[in-house]
Amino acid sequence: MDEQALIKDALNGDLQAFNTLVLHYQDMAYNVAYRIMGEHSASDDATQEAFISAYKKLHQYRGGSFKAWLLRIVTNACYDELRQRQRHPVTPLKPELDDGETLESPYWIEDDSPSPEEKSEESELQSAIQHCINQLEDKFRVILVLVDVEGLDYQTASEAADTPLGTVKSRLARARQRVQDCLQQFWELLPDLFRLNGEEAR
Repeated sequence: MDEQALIKDALNGDLQAFNTLVLHYQDMAYNVAYRIMGEHSASDDATQEAFISAYKKLHQYRGGSFKAWLLRIVTNACYDELRQRQRHPVTPLKPELDDGETLESPYWIEDDSPSPEEKSEESELQSAIQHCINQLEDKFRVILVLVDVEGLDYQTASEAADTPLGTVKSRLARARQRVQDCLQQFWELLPDLFRLNGEEAR
């Protein structure tokens, strides 16, 4: 995909060129929004608003990483949604396990194609990880999602979050620690690598 050519065509009024960009980035944009928002309907709204905003603001794109530019719009749309929800609180939708607990996570979320027998446990782990991500303050959650979920390098995440590089690194370290601490309450679901040993867990 010739991204720059598509952007140029879109700027000249070619809607199909912009739609091609949307199709290429929509899964990534939605995934970022969902990990930040923690709820499907709000993520749908934020993603839709982000692409509408990107189309309207395309003339403001000045080169560089288009992905970072687009993700900045996505994260801003999420911040807007979160502020809206704070003004008009709703009952949060929390993933629930069979025993009534909740759960989900960031950088070890890679799909290893688990067997059918493992899918239930994997689903519970994902729910626990998202639960812990949801406990983070917005500014920490955004950085964790961009780097550990989407795999962006620090510089691209810095541009996407409009946050200084040093701040990205410090927030990421704190966010990772908080999520790992949170996940200890779901100790039995964690891979051995992420379990604290007996004394630490107590």
